[in-house]
Amino acid sequence: MSDFNITPETILDTQILNLIHDRAREQAHALRQHAIEDLWRSANAVLATPCASARRSAQRLVYALARRQARLKQDPADTTQTA
Repeated sequence: MSDFNITPETILDTQILNLIHDRAREQAHALRQHAIEDLWRSANAVLATPCASARRSAQRLVYALARRQARLKQDPADTTQTA
């Protein structure tokens, strides 16, 4: 025989605890989803800054090389000038 007596009050308490547990699980799931979205948003921001800087640097290099090539076409013998 069990030491636990099932009464209407214990059944109600169990139902309430089950509802509380279900809500807690739903809230935990929502918080996890929010945390994951926040993590990816932050990771994208961290990665975007150096990428944008590298893109600008590469674009400046392309322009500098284009200017140098244009100068060399004008005077192929002059290779002493720098960008």
